[in-house]
Amino acid sequence: MSIRQNRRHFLTSASLVAAAGVLGPRAALADEPPPETTTIRLSKIPGICIAPQYAAEELLRAEGFSDVRYVALEAGAGTATGIARGEVDFGVNFAAPLVIPIDAGEPIRTVAGVHPGCFELFANERIRSILDLKGKSVGVQGLGSTPHVFLAVMASYVGLDPVNDINWVTSPSVRPKELFVEGKIDAFLGFPPEPQELRARKIGHVVINSALDRPWSQYFCCMLAGNADFIEQHPIATKRVVRAILKATDLCVTEPERVAQQLVDGGFTQQYDYALQSLTEVPYRSWREYDPEDTIRFYALRLHEAGMITSSPSKIIAEGTDWRFVNELKRELKA
Repeated sequence: MSIRQNRRHFLTSASLVAAAGVLGPRAALADEPPPETTTIRLSKIPGICIAPQYAAEELLRAEGFSDVRYVALEAGAGTATGIARGEVDFGVNFAAPLVIPIDAGEPIRTVAGVHPGCFELFANERIRSILDLKGKSVGVQGLGSTPHVFLAVMASYVGLDPVNDINWVTSPSVRPKELFVEGKIDAFLGFPPEPQELRARKIGHVVINSALDRPWSQYFCCMLAGNADFIEQHPIATKRVVRAILKATDLCVTEPERVAQQLVDGGFTQQYDYALQSLTEVPYRSWREYDPEDTIRFYALRLHEAGMITSSPSKIIAEGTDWRFVNELKRELKA
């Protein structure tokens, strides 16, 4: 990073921290004990819908974390796996791929909802609804990835058999978006900035927008989860992490231009225009309105119907969630 970029990154980060100061009482922060650890590791994956996680770096430093690390993981199942294995302490991820490892007994705790829908199903002209996916080729990063799980749930919800009715196409070297652009698959599920790019290029059309279309728009898409052992051993640090992420979520609403620039300066994306468009389209402000437990219950039911988990929603909620921190912070941040 050049000296000029370093200076711009510093000014952007300083502005974001200053802006975040008005989102919560600093007295409460000063009255708390320091975090049990000053190192925090968060996942880094393709896609920028989880912008609050990246915009939170300086906010995390303000919370007492002097060593903030972003660990590169594969999208979707990679984040959940990284959390379960202790490769990262926290990560923002789609709800359903978190439920699956919780069902398997992995040490993951979902602690807050971050935002509702950001995924869009792009398809060619032969596909006008989810039912039209029957017999069609659909590109995903891999079986078990976030797009695969979400599409499998949507297919099951409308009566399709996601195992036998859809031809899942994966490639170790080519992303699903590129296969779609080249006409080699019929549909794929895109997440920011992919939908913004395809709309700009007028390629394909949107069948489902999870930020707008029910029932998907009525629940959180991305949620903050952490390693269960970390949360148990570091409750003060956990609360500080959740607070930083939620403040950064608010900044995506109040300061989208600055957050978009920070995403570019931090190397999380190259396209400022697409980043800004994503930040204005994803409903970040809804973290204050939606109930994260409703989201876990909804997707646990859907995954159970699809045969992808065996546990009941109540068991998933009891063993894989911890809402203490977000409930406290909703009051503290005057939600």
